[in-house]
Amino acid sequence: MPAGRARMVLALLILGLIGLLMRAAYLQGLQNDFLQQKGEARYSRIVEMSADRGMITDRNGEILAISSPVASVYADPQAITITPAQLKELSELLAMDEAEIERRINREQSRFVYLKRQIVPEIAERIHALRIPGIAFETEFKRYYPEGEGAAHVVGFTDINDQGQEGVERGWNAVLAGEMGSRRVLKDNKGRIIEDVENIRAPKPGQDVILSLDRRIQHIAHRELKKAVAVHKAKAGSIVALDAQTGEVLALTNFPVYNPNSRSSINSERIRNRALIDTFEPGSTLKPFPVAVAIEAGHVNPNTRFQTSPGTFKVGRSVIRDVRDKGVLSVAEVIQVSSNVGMVKIALSLPPQTLWEIYSNTGFGLPVGTGYPGEANGLLRPYNRWRPVEQATMSFGHGISVSLMQLARAYTIFTTGGELKPVTLEKQEFPVMAQRVISSKTALAVGRMLEMATQAAGTAPLARVNGYRVAGKTGTAHKLVDGKYAKDRYISSFVGYAPVSNPRVIIAVMLDEPSAGKYFGGEVAAPVFSRVMAEALRILNVPHDASATDMVWFPAALTEDQKG
Repeated sequence: MPAGRARMVLALLILGLIGLLMRAAYLQGLQNDFLQQKGEARYSRIVEMSADRGMITDRNGEILAISSPVASVYADPQAITITPAQLKELSELLAMDEAEIERRINREQSRFVYLKRQIVPEIAERIHALRIPGIAFETEFKRYYPEGEGAAHVVGFTDINDQGQEGVERGWNAVLAGEMGSRRVLKDNKGRIIEDVENIRAPKPGQDVILSLDRRIQHIAHRELKKAVAVHKAKAGSIVALDAQTGEVLALTNFPVYNPNSRSSINSERIRNRALIDTFEPGSTLKPFPVAVAIEAGHVNPNTRFQTSPGTFKVGRSVIRDVRDKGVLSVAEVIQVSSNVGMVKIALSLPPQTLWEIYSNTGFGLPVGTGYPGEANGLLRPYNRWRPVEQATMSFGHGISVSLMQLARAYTIFTTGGELKPVTLEKQEFPVMAQRVISSKTALAVGRMLEMATQAAGTAPLARVNGYRVAGKTGTAHKLVDGKYAKDRYISSFVGYAPVSNPRVIIAVMLDEPSAGKYFGGEVAAPVFSRVMAEALRILNVPHDASATDMVWFPAALTEDQKG
């Protein structure tokens, strides 16, 4: 090679070497972070770490919802190798068709596909023993509900990703869920984790939620409501039990119901917490409130007498009726025998605003504020739009709609000496603030009338509990269907409390469309109240306040007066 050409080749080689050195310096120095990221992307991954969801317990620490670790099986379609024998065994373990498994693992453009989520650890171990390349596992948490359908409408349920969908699980999801963690891992070319590098952020476990429910009372309420719905062939039913002094919800259940451990039982009708989100016209259970405000305003006293003959009373073009002519009644007797005519005469003696205020001040037309998703407001129209007949019918619970929880809460004004207690689903450690609605003197007077309603001459002798003084009110209302009152479809209800001398528990019962022949609140709802109240007072170890001989009489059948 001529000398000149040799020097030129040498110069080119030196220039090329210098260029490579400069490029290397550039990449190793100025572009180091970029290259490091690209390199790590080939083998380094950040994976999320599940946080333990908090437990839900009743007021005594009994578990109502808890998470348990389970395994989810997934595959890498580009790395999986499976024999026909392995496929058959995998199909049996996962309880899946072989064709469905093949369809999933043949997704050539995917590197990740779930085969089945949330399987028990024992099954996961047996699948792992098959040693199928390209199949791996991740740990998740599955929610279990020890009470099953018994507390379903309060507790709710989570979805497959452990996020709350209904009830407390949804309303308190931010508290229960905690915060996900993350960690950096190294994976091989088949996507398998070969080394944990570091924890980036530790998972933060969710907080436990302690409910006000008493599991024992909840169980009794659920059992008795289920029995009543079946016996009376009702379309639906609800029951609420409150602590009469604090407003804590001791029990709440509905029918139809679902089992949160079985997703196949979940549908829109079964998951409705009717006691909180459905409304109805409460009928005569509202009669104590106009009486209370009339006494408070000085318009009447318990002994003021009204002529109810001939059992009808005309308001405008409408006629208000009693089941029969009940003659002259005192205000106390109007409540005791549930006279619509007497009630209307009391209500029409009041200015519309005064009647509206007692309803509004006791929480009707407003959500009760438990934090439960979808609470109903009910319907309480402005008093300046009332016609006289609407003021009349509203006095005995028509033309106004309430939820069963609102109705139960309203009765706290009679158990606390005139104060309306806030309702809560969480256990309270300290006394709660209350709003005074009526005086303690008025509350005591109305309470005596409600106790008369459960005596032999009242509408609710079947609500009595041996050994305890009981107060309460029945309700029987025609049901609104397409804007009209159906003649043969009813809402039957009862609300009451015990013991009268020192109220501890309020229970409200509602049955929707009982169709087995009986439909009056005193026949259908009051006996449910009696059975649940008896057990609740026993569970809470509440002392008797009446002799057993005073309370053992129960009528075989109600008279027309008692039906109300």
